[in-house]
Amino acid sequence: MNNKDNEQKHITHLPQQEGQEGVSVSSPCEGIVDGSDPSTHNTSLPCGGVGGGSVLPPAWLSAIPLLTLIVLLSITISIFGSNALSGPSQICLLAATSVCVLLGMSYCNVSWRAIEKNIEEKVHDTTVSIYILLVIGMLSGSWMISGIVPTLICYGIQVIHPAVFLASACVISAIVSVMTGSSWTTIATIGLALLGIGRALGFDDGWTAGAIISGAYFGDKISPLSDTTVLASSVSGTPLFTHIRYMMYTTGPTITITLIIFFIAGFFMGGSSQSDTTEYINALGRTFNITPWLMIVPVLTGVLIYKKVPSLIVLFLSSLMAVVMALIFQPDVLMQIASAWGVATSVKALALFKGVTITLCTSTEVETGVPLLNDLVSTNGMAGMLNTIWLILSAMIFGGAMTACGMLRSFLHAVFRHMVKTRVGLVTATVLNGIAMNIMTGDQYISIILSANMFKDEYERQGYESRLLSRSSEDSATVTSVLIPWNTCGMTQSTVLGVATLTYFPFCFFCYLSPLMSIFQAAIGWKIKKRTPEA
Repeated sequence: MNNKDNEQKHITHLPQQEGQEGVSVSSPCEGIVDGSDPSTHNTSLPCGGVGGGSVLPPAWLSAIPLLTLIVLLSITISIFGSNALSGPSQICLLAATSVCVLLGMSYCNVSWRAIEKNIEEKVHDTTVSIYILLVIGMLSGSWMISGIVPTLICYGIQVIHPAVFLASACVISAIVSVMTGSSWTTIATIGLALLGIGRALGFDDGWTAGAIISGAYFGDKISPLSDTTVLASSVSGTPLFTHIRYMMYTTGPTITITLIIFFIAGFFMGGSSQSDTTEYINALGRTFNITPWLMIVPVLTGVLIYKKVPSLIVLFLSSLMAVVMALIFQPDVLMQIASAWGVATSVKALALFKGVTITLCTSTEVETGVPLLNDLVSTNGMAGMLNTIWLILSAMIFGGAMTACGMLRSFLHAVFRHMVKTRVGLVTATVLNGIAMNIMTGDQYISIILSANMFKDEYERQGYESRLLSRSSEDSATVTSVLIPWNTCGMTQSTVLGVATLTYFPFCFFCYLSPLMSIFQAAIGWKIKKRTPEA
């Protein structure tokens, strides 16, 4: 994702993430650095949340809201399956939040105003992300109906050999993501086209989405234009390009292994014959006006990104350009969409306006004559993002309440305080903490910030370079965020691609091999050095 304003906001609020109003935050990882056990604190004092004193709540108390969330989500997913994100999961998050608030106010003496203030800050920090989600909804609808994605699919089917499709999808996504610095933009544009190509070639959506996401998050992780890359280097005090170069020791082997897996898998997958792919191309050609002129929009979008225009503006302008192309090249498709929605109008201009408006804001269905393609070219517009936005808000409310009551710090202290005595234990604790924060807060920015700041003093105390901390944070918090259904990244990518998080999870090899590679290299000590003592 590429959102500089959001990044700066998180950096600005860094000292206030876990303590305010009389709470000492000079060492956000007090329980880890000094080895104290939060469960032994005098619980007659107010807990160490935003509105309490400097004492953390006991670990067993902090675990109650988390266990509540895990149990409720397990039940919900088993009952509702992929529909769990359409409301039931949000209810689980709010229910767990109510448990946290009840315990915080009754047991820890945290004021409601303090909890409310922290929730407001967390929700406010997601404002730009919500705007981006709505514009991505516009973009996905306009790129499809304008014929841009169908054109890319037709050309891609003819150019990419099925045997190397998965590896090619990963490489293409990686290149675009490195150039843009944004996994979100990559997946919402070229990712949709690659998903369509994969379907036409007979590949399972989970495999295709896994290849796209693996490549996109590789690029997001190492691009100097990526806000997560800048954020991880900033909060750990590591120069940006030092951070990027050092990440390549873990990222390089991980993406190599990932590509080998996709390359081998490609030879055993893909069930569409030549006649099938010809049928898909012909069906798209009958429905849309397939022309190279439509490639002007992706090219101009790439130019805007190269010029470092803010991502929100890029996505919006790209949507508008796609609308112009739809009016020029796909008027019949727009008329079909307009006629399918209620009373038809005899004035063509009004019908086209109606078709464009429906495309941008809500669901559309276009008949191609091939059921598989009908599902592919159907869009949901901005309305398709509302469940995701709802889930983001619910996750931020839960994370805000847990932070305000000091329960995140308490729980993580209890879990990781014994692990940091060795090199491999310290890196493992950082990696696991990043994953845990992604699960508990639902936001990769918060995960990166808290991971870096919780362990920064311990890395310095043991004499390790700051680049080890920044790399360990990114190897976990950045790439695993997309694997968690209620995390902002997991919600967004599953919504954009139309593939459930748990469906693509097993095939996002890069995303879960990265933290394992980080731990492995810590175990063997490769390229890990301690600072030279000052004279």
